[in-house]
Amino acid sequence: MGNNEELIYVTLLGIRGVTFIFSTILIAFLYYYINTMKKVVIGISGGVDSAVSAAILKNQGFDVIGVFMQNWDPFLNNEATDSKKINIGVCDVEYDFKVASNICKKLEIPLHRVDFIKAYWKNVFTPFLEDYQKGWTPNPDILCNKYIKFGTFFDYCLNQFNCDFIATGHYANVAYNKRKHEYQLLCAKDANKDQTYFLCSLTQSQLAKTLFPIGNYYKSEIREIAKQLNLSNWDRKDSTGICFIGERNFVNFLKNYLPQCEGKIVDVKTNKVVGIHDGVYFYTVGQRKGLNLGGNLQSYFVCAKDIQNNILYVVSNDCKQELLNTNCTQCINFNWINQIPNNCEVQIKFRHSPKKYDGTFTIENGKVILHHSLASAVTLGQYAVIYKDQVCLGGGQIINTYYKK
Repeated sequence: MGNNEELIYVTLLGIRGVTFIFSTILIAFLYYYINTMKKVVIGISGGVDSAVSAAILKNQGFDVIGVFMQNWDPFLNNEATDSKKINIGVCDVEYDFKVASNICKKLEIPLHRVDFIKAYWKNVFTPFLEDYQKGWTPNPDILCNKYIKFGTFFDYCLNQFNCDFIATGHYANVAYNKRKHEYQLLCAKDANKDQTYFLCSLTQSQLAKTLFPIGNYYKSEIREIAKQLNLSNWDRKDSTGICFIGERNFVNFLKNYLPQCEGKIVDVKTNKVVGIHDGVYFYTVGQRKGLNLGGNLQSYFVCAKDIQNNILYVVSNDCKQELLNTNCTQCINFNWINQIPNNCEVQIKFRHSPKKYDGTFTIENGKVILHHSLASAVTLGQYAVIYKDQVCLGGGQIINTYYKK
């Protein structure tokens, strides 16, 4: 190669190198610019999950707006006449808002406060009470996600802020399947924290507008990120209890809204009265603690509730497998997130836990019938949620369960 050719070659390499560097910078800039043009509203609760979710979104270049929801007021909702209980409930909300405000100030994002107290009472709490009066054990977290977080709140944010996305601190993931032309709700990386069970009511249009920033993190990683960011709530205890109501003595809480009526606790095998209950509504199938049957030689579990005759049936420990085990479950109002699969083999969750049961499904007269491996204490009013590996396909409310030979 001659001197001129070498010079031309080196010059071209230089141009290519500069072009590569410039292109890389340009792509990075465009990515950041495009995302900053995209506005996302995130629900900020005062907990560490929503706080880190907001931080992740901001770091990705989104224009982030925080919204704090109050959906319960113990005074307006007649939770108790005891002023001490009312003050505790109000202070809980105000403390959460104070934490949320501090987090947003730290992250330099705006925070708005809204209340959906009436919507929560109508769409979540009233059906919750009605199901208890049927003798069922409802799941308020699923109703709250369906009617509030991805209902009233979702619509409010899209209309009020004209945002591109809604985000929450749920442990879940969303992906678009190009081959099937559909969005999919995917399980979180942290199987112990996965919340897809509670999100089984989501639709395609909602998933298209939803971001779950922490779905690919373990809880321990979220706390570490919060600690590194010096967020004040990095070690705050996870919230428990009823969605947006918080920690309460559950039976005492229900007694504010459901009638107390003493009745017999009957051993279903011997038909003998073994104790007295203060209202069948306050117990759930499979329950062992809180029955006040300590004087009996046997350990008992709730196996059935007779609402009409106000009788709570229990079964002794040595017979519980016979009466509490089931392998067939019927569901109504089943929400299919995706197209109904041709292959009916699925995995099933009957409660929020990593445990899945192998099974199949059929659809008969609008009901989804699940045939599954042996499960214990499947409870009426709860939800059966089905999966194909890591994809949540949807769920429905359980109205019947039995053992089929």
